[in-house]
Amino acid sequence: MIKNSITTKQKCFLRSMGMTLEPVVQIGKEGVSPAVVKGADEAITKRELIKVRVLQNCPLGTQEAISLLADRMSCDLIQTIGRNGLLFRRNFKKPKIELPKAGKKK
Repeated sequence: MIKNSITTKQKCFLRSMGMTLEPVVQIGKEGVSPAVVKGADEAITKRELIKVRVLQNCPLGTQEAISLLADRMSCDLIQTIGRNGLLFRRNFKKPKIELPKAGKKK
């Protein structure tokens, strides 16, 4: 999957799935360290969709930290609300999430 190739309809679908998720990765005082990137990479490989929380003691801003993590992991940033972000990356070997097809405009 090419980064940023998700349609608006697919983003809406992923946002609705993300509502029930708990954050599995937390970005703290170390910022976006290699350990955080590695842990998030392992989690997103297994789940495809993860929620990330930026703690108050993070030296970076919320949007900056989540965007940096998404760039380092080559995944799509779906949404940021408050201190939480939703990241998605397709697992081609064992897909778990069936995205809706991109609809044709009439």
